[in-house]
Formats: sequence, structure tokens, C-alpha cells
Amino acid sequence: PKGVVVPHRNVVALFAASRGLFGFGAGDVWSWFHSFAFDFSVWELWGALLHGGRVVVVPFEVSRSPREFWGLLERERVTVLSQTPSAFYQLMAVRSDRVLGDLRALVFGGEALEPGRLTGWWERYGEAGPRLVNMYGITETTVHVTHHDLAPDIQGSVIGRGLPGLSVFVLDEWLQPVPVGVVGELYVA
Repeated sequence: PKGVVVPHRNVVALFAASRGLFGFGAGDVWSWFHSFAFDFSVWELWGALLHGGRVVVVPFEVSRSPREFWGLLERERVTVLSQTPSAFYQLMAVRSDRVLGDLRALVFGGEALEPGRLTGWWERYGEAGPRLVNMYGITETTVHVTHHDLAPDIQGSVIGRGLPGLSVFVLDEWLQPVPVGVVGELYVA
């Protein structure tokens, strides 16, 4: 584990930047799936609390059973779900005859997403189902810095554009912008 000092104002700025993208509100029910040692939990807990919503704490045992977790999502009528891709691939394998009808936003983060592995989800829900968003960030930048709405035809792992109020650049070793398709390092301002 690493210790990173993240001031409260950064958490507030994260949700101020994402508010217009998601329309979070008091009617939302968020699942708190991840350990508080993982920065994704900041998004899950504070997303609910800062918008007047409800947070459902997922028991550890339930977090390790995709079938039980699916049941919890249904019972608690979760509207905002945050998942690492690897956890979601397991959840997606649950063959329930019911859909997660209350779910409106599914946010991916924490590791690279393989959009091709979402085919079963798209077949079940289509584009009219919950909104799928891939987000990227690091702890030092307070969880997320980019976002990209997913669609069935997306190829490759796309991290998207910077959140409102952030600038994102791909630069070379001399801090010069690189052309599209050229390897560089991501800088956030």
C-alpha cells in the first residue's frame, strides 16, 4: 500500500467536475464494493454522500460471490455501480433471468478495460441499458481524470478525455506533445 495525501478539496473538485457528466443526485444508490485502501472507494463513498444519495456497503463475502453481489444489486436497487473490469467480467457471467433495471451508470476503473469482453452485456442490455463509462486516473490525481462513454463498437482500451476543468496531454521525454498513435507519457493539469 502507498500513502498519498489527497486534500478534501480534491474530492470536492472531482465531483464538481463529474456532476454534469452523470447527473448524480439524492435518488442515487451507490454500491461501496471496494476496500477503503483502494482509491476507487473514495468515488463510491463520497459520490453517494456528496450528492445526498444512499451508499450500500457490500459485505466482503458478498464481494467475492458474483451471484450474491448480483442479488444485492437487485435488492438494494443500485443505480451507480463502480467496478474494476476483472470484477465486472465475473459479475457479467452471472446468468440471472432478471436485469438490473435500476442501474443507470456503470463506471469502470482501476485497470485496463477490454471492450471486446463486454459483448454479452451489450447483447443483454443494448445501448438503451445502463450507461457504461470507462474512467482513468491515479491516486495522486484523486481517483479519476478522464472519462469515455462506451458503445458496442469500441475497439481497444480507450481512456477518453479529461474531466471538465482538467487538461490532459501526452508528451515525450522533452515535454513536447506527441502525434496521435505515438507513445508518450500522460500529463494532467
